Amino acid sequence: MRAKKSILALAVATLTALAAGPGSAAESALTVNQLVEIALESSPMIKGARYRWDAAEHSIKQAYAPNDPIFTYTNSDSPKNPFGRASLREYNATESFQFPGKALLQADQAKRNAEIARFVYEAAVRDVRAATETAYYQLVLDDALGAINAENVQNLDRVLRVTQISYAANRVTQTDFISAEFDLAAAKNLQLQYRTAIANDETTLNQLLYRPPGSPLDVNRTLQLDALRAALAQLVDLATAARQEILEAALTERNSDTALRLAKMEYLPDFTLAYQFDNYLIPNFAPRPSQTEDHVLAIGLNVPLFFWLKQNEDVERARVSLEAARSDLNLVRSQTAATVTTLYRSAQYGYETSLLYRDSLTPLARQDFEVALIGYQSGKLDFNGLSGALKRNYDARINFLQAANQFLAGEVALEQAIG
Repeated sequence: MRAKKSILALAVATLTALAAGPGSAAESALTVNQLVEIALESSPMIKGARYRWDAAEHSIKQAYAPNDPIFTYTNSDSPKNPFGRASLREYNATESFQFPGKALLQADQAKRNAEIARFVYEAAVRDVRAATETAYYQLVLDDALGAINAENVQNLDRVLRVTQISYAANRVTQTDFISAEFDLAAAKNLQLQYRTAIANDETTLNQLLYRPPGSPLDVNRTLQLDALRAALAQLVDLATAARQEILEAALTERNSDTALRLAKMEYLPDFTLAYQFDNYLIPNFAPRPSQTEDHVLAIGLNVPLFFWLKQNEDVERARVSLEAARSDLNLVRSQTAATVTTLYRSAQYGYETSLLYRDSLTPLARQDFEVALIGYQSGKLDFNGLSGALKRNYDARINFLQAANQFLAGEVALEQAIG
């Protein structure tokens, strides 16, 4: 069943937009934070991880419980059939006990397994958040790319009209007009590609919100860039302390250490306690004719006679498993530090590059195209110069979006790597 809260949130946003009118559409559209909240509430992956966490919690108390006792009834020495009147009836109860301390260690392992399940749940929340943010920013990027290409179509149409006028006046060759016509047709076809990409982005976002693929989606498509304020060293320390995979590996190491202690405790005996009540129906079979009932108490323990085949191998397997868990923990820590460092640098580069194109190169390229268009009309610039200016104007805006996307994608990946 779809999450009621996500449907309610989307319905409220849609009704608010309709009531407020088109002037406030940007204000009423869903933001990335609201989309993340809806995805976290409706994601089946998060719900499944939460249920597995609950299941692990219910395994803790079981570690303290002893084995179930075994009750036995024996109808012995029946002369006619097994269910007839017997000479002796025996009632037996047997209970096995582990060596004291084993249950506590097993409970510790169960608690850590529940903690690992909790970290898996938190990692699922983290990954759904990152996937939703990534899908949102991809939608914003493709929407902005479509807007830039639409403006480029308008500029190409202006170039086509200018070349048509110049060709009609015999100031340029027909090649200029044909080239402008070709570039305009190619740009119009590219617009269809962007519309397809936007529709696919909306489908991806709807899937993360656990909604039908074709559901209408009103989101805020304004591109915002906020610089990273934390230092790299702080982020590395934070990731080392908070990343779920590191915490899981640390608990796995502790569980492996406990498993080694349990393996060594296999040399210690486990006990069996048995009680038996005998009821002799034939007095002559009893220890004494006047005593037809007796009680038997038995205590047994296992002897690790073949320890070189079983216990020794268990201890050695637990030891190497512990070494593997320690190696895994060191590897995850090293990989996390390297990942955070590279993502931080890439995000910083994307942010600085996007500012350069937004504040400097894009205005210059736009001005260059306007000047080139006037120069071409006056005959001071050829068609190659005009096409180059138009291409620089288009490329500058595209490069800004690509740099902004690199920054936003790096920022999301950095949050995911930190945990």
